[in-house]
Amino acid sequence: MIKQLLLPVLLLAVAGSAFAQTATAPAATAATAAQAAPAAQLTAAQKAQLEKQNAQMATASLQIAQMVDQNQIGQVWDNASTVAKQTNTRAEFVQMVGADRAKLGAVKTRQLGPIGRVQSTGGKLPPGLYINVNYATQFTNSGKPVRELISFHLDSDNVWRIAGYTVR
Repeated sequence: MIKQLLLPVLLLAVAGSAFAQTATAPAATAATAAQAAPAAQLTAAQKAQLEKQNAQMATASLQIAQMVDQNQIGQVWDNASTVAKQTNTRAEFVQMVGADRAKLGAVKTRQLGPIGRVQSTGGKLPPGLYINVNYATQFTNSGKPVRELISFHLDSDNVWRIAGYTVR
């Protein structure tokens, strides 16, 4: 159980409030290099690249969330990043996400929240670049919106893949 929650919890601890994507996610762009720089130091072109990447990641994360909504959790894991697959087996991921979502019921509303980036050099979080996509999601069994976090990792082939999914 601890192993199942490790990567999502670490992403939450390191990222604060942030989010991310899958195998069909866009490859790394010029925005990747600018992601760690403060917004005030970015050029107009870099800001435009970040906005474009945010839109792509929001689309990809929504696709992941909808797959989870349709109980296609195993397929989500099949397309996951190597860092996610090293943390959980397919069966563990399906069980954990399925159990969390079963408690909450069906989605009533889902609103996109902040998108953040984290550069990890190792330690608590495996090394690499992460994008975290947050949603405020209202479920039938929850009195107030729940934070839905979809995290992506930039794999060695420069493709963003899902690194974690949590609802808290």
